[in-house]
Amino acid sequence: MNKYLQETDLLDVSNKRIQNLIKEKKWNTLEKFECIKSIYNFVRDEILFGYNSDDKITASKVLKDGFGQCNTKGILFMALLRACNIPCRIHGFTIDKKLQKGAMSGIVYKNAPSSIFHSWVEVFYNGTWFELEGFILDVLYLNKLQNLFNECNGSFCGYGVAVKDFKNPIIDFNKNNTYIQSEGINRDFGIYDSPDELLKEHHQEISFIKKIAYRYIGRHIMNLNIKRIRNGSMPI
Repeated sequence: MNKYLQETDLLDVSNKRIQNLIKEKKWNTLEKFECIKSIYNFVRDEILFGYNSDDKITASKVLKDGFGQCNTKGILFMALLRACNIPCRIHGFTIDKKLQKGAMSGIVYKNAPSSIFHSWVEVFYNGTWFELEGFILDVLYLNKLQNLFNECNGSFCGYGVAVKDFKNPIIDFNKNNTYIQSEGINRDFGIYDSPDELLKEHHQEISFIKKIAYRYIGRHIMNLNIKRIRNGSMPI
């Protein structure tokens, strides 16, 4: 299990910001299950759903930003787990861009690649690897989205969600797998020891120009759409 506990460039476990948070939350004093659950809930709800400048940013940078998506929130989640001596690894995928429609809109959606790079975190507890994806969307955002589409009683795809049961997605960790985007997966890259290793082999396929446009324009439009939903309004 040692390889699932190691610090890496992206999982900057020894960073002062990460270590101070561990001390503040007293996660290291909790029983393993309670520790995992508390870190999971923190990453899900206190690190808001949103789009960072890049997938390849450190855990401490995600914490500083205070928001993230599947890949960046996953990096922070893994760093916090490893800082508390809890083994974890990462599973890479791509998802259909339809899953992002609504959060992405207009020219941003039109010019987005058809498949979006995606990952979830797998945590080892009590002899079992648990697949944890349900931390991507904060509960406030998800609840407001459910209110906006309260007539939906079955599957739902869009606005960062792809689930079979929109009203009751499995997002709470209680020694179970959790999912919020898994129904949109269209390619499986397999399991990696760290996000650093995953991102060396796989990343978002996008041109340099589109990457710059996303970083300085597109993601800000997407974050504005998400903010509107979190405030109970439809995106523009």
